[in-house]
Order: sequence, then C-alpha cells, then structure tokens
Amino acid sequence: MTPLQVLWGAFFVIVGGLLALDLGVVNRHAHVITLRQAASWTAVWVGAAFLYCLAVWWGLGGEKAVEFLTAYLVEESLSVDNLFVFIMIFSYFKIPPERQGRVLKWGILGAVVFRLIFILLGVAMIRRFHWVLYVFGAILILTAVKMLFHKEGAELDPSKNLALRALRAFMRVDATHQGEEFFVGHKGSLHATTMFATLLVVESSDIAFAVDSIPAVFGITQDVFIIYTSNIFAILGLRTLYFLLAGILDLFAYLKYGISFVLLFIGIKLVGLVHPSVGASLAVVGSLLGLSVLASLVFPPREENGEDPAE
Repeated sequence: MTPLQVLWGAFFVIVGGLLALDLGVVNRHAHVITLRQAASWTAVWVGAAFLYCLAVWWGLGGEKAVEFLTAYLVEESLSVDNLFVFIMIFSYFKIPPERQGRVLKWGILGAVVFRLIFILLGVAMIRRFHWVLYVFGAILILTAVKMLFHKEGAELDPSKNLALRALRAFMRVDATHQGEEFFVGHKGSLHATTMFATLLVVESSDIAFAVDSIPAVFGITQDVFIIYTSNIFAILGLRTLYFLLAGILDLFAYLKYGISFVLLFIGIKLVGLVHPSVGASLAVVGSLLGLSVLASLVFPPREENGEDPAE
C-alpha cells in the first residue's frame, strides 16, 4: 500500500471511530452537554486533527502537512464565525439546549456529505477550466469586503430562509410538538416538526457557508485528499465547539476582521497578485487569526451607547 492509501484508511478509521463513540455512545440520548464534556470532546477532535497532521508529514512530507494545517485553521476559523448564526437559529426556533445537540449532529453529518460533493465538483471544474480559480478568488475578495463592512446580526432572519419557505409551502410544520422527532403523524398526514425546520435551516446555512470555505481551501491547495480531510476534521468538532464557545462568543468581537483579511489574502493569492510559499501562507493565516483573537481579549469593544449601564 502507498502512504496515501494508508492515510486515507487511517482517516476513515479515526473519524468513524470517534463519531461512533461521540454520537453513538457518549451522546446517544438527548441531554444538556456540559462545559466539561464540550471541552473534553473539543480537545479530542483538535488533538486528532493535529496527530493526523503529523501522520501526513510522515507519509507525504512537510509541505503537504503544512497545507493540511493551513487548510484546517482556515476552515476551523470560518466554523467559529458561523457559530453566531447557529445561536440565532436556535433562538428563533426556541430549541432548548438539550435538543440542540441532536440538530447539530445531523446537520454536521449532512455537511460531511455536501462538502465531499462540493470539493469533487470544485476539483473537476478547476482541472477542466483553470480560470475557475480566478472566479473563486473574486468570490473570496467580495466576501472579505462584505464581512468587513457587515453589521453583526444584519440580514440574518431565519424566516426568510429559502429552504424553510419551501418546506412550509409543501408540508405543514407542527410548531406545538415539543419532542425531538423530526416528523409526526397528525390525523392521517405527516407533519414536519420545529426540530426538522431547524435542521433544514442549519443545513442550508452550512451549504451557504461552503461557498466561502471551499474556495478558501482551494486557495491553499488543489489536493482532494488535503482539502477533504482538513475540512472534515474541522467541521466534525464543530458540534462540541458550539457548546464550548456559545456563551463566550462575544469575547471574540474582532475575529470576523481576522477572518476577513484571511479571505482577502487567499483571494488575492488565487487571482495571482501574490505568490507566497506554503509556509508563508500558514504564517500569514495564523498571524491574522491570532492577532484578531488577541485584540478581542486585550481591547474588548465598548457598549454601543458608550454609557455606564448603572446610570
């Protein structure tokens, strides 16, 4: 067997084993995920990603390992930014904490499938039409500019989600059902529940996220193995990361600016204006994200009204 075949096999064994343990044993039944559980499982997923990066170094060399790590950091940072949207979706549908894990479980498993489809389509398009890379670069530059000037919370109304509107057009949504089922029977007809409506909005939101994240990773490498494995390691840890960071996301007020400049850098790289090495790209991405987090902690933004809340 070649080193690449060994790495593919190890990837499926590691991911399959951790998923079976996480979702099939530890979190099989709906319950409130504690901060300690979330921290433990986040450490497991992040640790697995870094150990796998070392395996990539062993099998494919240092350059491929750096590509994997850079792609992983970009995807993970974009995922953290997307947690704000998940919080808003759960709040809109009034999903209690003990049932949020079930929605995220199926949403992230669906993302695994959709990411593979998008990655394979992207690779096929690039191999057939190289100019697609310039289109990806333009998308990233526009996205970066939009993020820089986008007011937090604006235009984030789940009721306007196209998938949700299509569901309501073809099936009744039972907003009174309080269980964790996705569908219920009522007077001989099948109704969707609020849980399914929430899952649909989460899944469609992730598809929209992929428009940013997939082109961003193509700006780092066009290797299907590196792109897919780094993506999957990042998004599979998103479920527990949500419960770990949900209460403190406001502390990372400047993260979106770091992500914006990362997307801008990769977009400029894709359109051919700069030609950094793989190592330089990792340094730039890591520095931008690290500085944005540091700035958020050291210089937290003041209240918008600038007034003392006690007055």
